[in-house]
Amino acid sequence: MADSKRVVVAAGVANAAISVLKFVGFLLTGSPSMLSETYHSLSDTGNQVFLLVGLRYSDRQADRTHPFGYGKAQFFYSFLVSVLLFGIAGWASLSHGYEAIVHAGSAEFGEPVRLLGYQFRAVYVNYAVLAGAFVFEGGALRTAYRGMRADMSEHGWGDIPEAFRKTSNITTLTAFTEDTVAVTGIALAFLGVLLSDYTGSELWDGLAAVCIGVLLMGFALALAWENKRLLLGESLPKKEEDELRETVAGWEGVTGIPDFRTVYFGPNRVIVAADVAFDAGLDTDDIDSRITAIEDALVEENPHVKKVYIEPEATESTGGN
Repeated sequence: MADSKRVVVAAGVANAAISVLKFVGFLLTGSPSMLSETYHSLSDTGNQVFLLVGLRYSDRQADRTHPFGYGKAQFFYSFLVSVLLFGIAGWASLSHGYEAIVHAGSAEFGEPVRLLGYQFRAVYVNYAVLAGAFVFEGGALRTAYRGMRADMSEHGWGDIPEAFRKTSNITTLTAFTEDTVAVTGIALAFLGVLLSDYTGSELWDGLAAVCIGVLLMGFALALAWENKRLLLGESLPKKEEDELRETVAGWEGVTGIPDFRTVYFGPNRVIVAADVAFDAGLDTDDIDSRITAIEDALVEENPHVKKVYIEPEATESTGGN
């Protein structure tokens, strides 16, 4: 949890500062891609607020109305991030870029700027702001990537796409996605401004804004899809679930496992529920002691398992799924 908060705070601080600088660049030059990047950074700043609210809300203790706690709050607020903020920023960027392309004329990057006795072209402000934003966003991305790598190492996932599909640490995933999109968007904006400055046509700047909008909306859909699987109640990855099942199946006195299920009820928080058939010769006390031992073993084997419910069947069973 602390790692997730550190990732979110790092991204939020960077985005808040960068959004102001990008807007200054837009005011001086009227660049469509700089306005798109302003929308982008403002949305990212709002995203961090939503993610922090989700982290704080998920810390609440379980109660009667939420007997398994509030861990799924992170899934919900991350879903809001993807649908509302990424989607809105993406659409605004796409629309503004489209208008710039349709009405493309000569690239107007503002009047010369005088600062500290020096006069220079306003477009240089865009270059400086985007270069600085790349440094800050790159630092935030590095922090988020370390968080993703920690999850990958813990679960044995081979690459980022696999982690994207399987992780339940949705807050770190969202921050990593935001920062990846941010760095890519900065590169697109820089390219658009550079080409428009070189050619004297606003077309390239508008195209960059459109690309940024499409990028934002594409990742919005991807994040929404990943949050959906967790909101609907996804199980552990098959490999991890099979390992837990094998632990139960190999226990002395267990003759079958008619049913075995796992489900996430928060980031890295899993419930295990199983129907376990025990040897008919065991008495009630023997079965109870074995159930307690199995529950402890499952929690020890996988630290994400927080609750285990075993329903005993004191008869032999050949069901085995």
